[in-house]
Amino acid sequence: MNIPFLGRRRPRAGVPDATGIDELLAECELLRSQAGRAGIQLDDTAASLEGLDQLLPRWRDDEETLPWLGNDAGLYLGTVIVRTVPGAQWRIWPDGQPVVRLESGREFDVVAAGHEWAANGVPELSQLYAEVAEA
Repeated sequence: MNIPFLGRRRPRAGVPDATGIDELLAECELLRSQAGRAGIQLDDTAASLEGLDQLLPRWRDDEETLPWLGNDAGLYLGTVIVRTVPGAQWRIWPDGQPVVRLESGREFDVVAAGHEWAANGVPELSQLYAEVAEA
C-alpha cells in the first residue's frame, strides 16, 4: 500500500528483487560441477546448452543425483532464455515452481523440461531453447 502522506512502504525483508531471483536461480551448482568436470563451460549462452546435450549421462544410474541434476538443468535452461531472449523473465507460480514467461505471455515450465532431459536425454536443451527463442 502506498499512501503518499505516509511515505513509501519499505520492502519486506527476505523478499529478493528480480535481479536477486535471477542470480539465485542461475546458481545450478551440481550441473555446473558436472559440466566443468567434462570440460564444458557454462557461460549462460545457447552454445553451452549444446555442450550439455553432449554430456555422457552417467547420472542416470544415481537415484539421488538425477532429480537434482534435472532441476539444475531446467534452471540453467531458464537462465539462458532469460538472459538471451528479449522480454523473457522468471515468474514464480503460486506453488513455488519457477517458470519462464516470454514477452508474448507464454510460459514454459523449464524445470519439468530439465527433468525430462536428465532422465531421457530428450528433448535436448538446445532444441528447447531454439523453440522458445523463435516463439
